Amino acid sequence: MLLGLSKIMDCPGATVPFSTSVDLSDLQYGNSFPVTEPVTAQGQVRNTAGVLVMTGSVRTTIHGVCDRCATEFDREIEFPIDVVLVTELANEENEDEWVFPLEGDSADLDDIVRTVFVLNLDSKLLCKEDCQGLCCRCGKNLNDGPCSCQKELDPRFAALKQLLEK
Repeated sequence: MLLGLSKIMDCPGATVPFSTSVDLSDLQYGNSFPVTEPVTAQGQVRNTAGVLVMTGSVRTTIHGVCDRCATEFDREIEFPIDVVLVTELANEENEDEWVFPLEGDSADLDDIVRTVFVLNLDSKLLCKEDCQGLCCRCGKNLNDGPCSCQKELDPRFAALKQLLEK
């Protein structure tokens, strides 16, 4: 979807609101496709002293298998949009990922939303930010509570343990 910006191009301080929904169900992340619902984005583009700044947020629900505890999960996520729109890129080799070129006097919202979503998505899909994962010995999900495994003593401290036992 293209967002027309012609009415604010020459009007510092002017804004244009936007709201869109983008289908990212084709987005493969590792071995999964975590986005099955539309990704919604809303915000505004503001002409700040001749610079077009887009701010807002991107939201959706991701579905996947946690990379730490291997449980299936659904989690709502929200990422901020804070990008700059330019008429042309000065140096395409050193292009900033948060700077997007305009197509004429319009911004490609689908491209911006996809880029913001992918760049903000964590490298590992987790059921929750503080996921404890699985015990490396017994395989118990540590989110459900501690396991009964004895902690293995570092072999470098074996001599100290013998002193404590005496």
